[in-house]
Amino acid sequence: MFGYSEEQIATFGLTFGVAGFMLYMLFIIGHLAWESKAGKFGTFVLFLGLAFGMTGFAVKYLIQWAIDIK
Repeated sequence: MFGYSEEQIATFGLTFGVAGFMLYMLFIIGHLAWESKAGKFGTFVLFLGLAFGMTGFAVKYLIQWAIDIK
């Protein structure tokens, strides 16, 4: 499609699409904390609990990048 292979399209969607979705999820968590008037500690707990899985996904790319360098 448009001169790109299926692998290139999947890689683009996985990196930029999921990254955009993750940023949108962070916005939703921040809005949830704002609307609930959670305070500083409550906002921290919300971000820690709800965004913890996203950090693992991001760290996976850093580990892959570090392994590919060597």
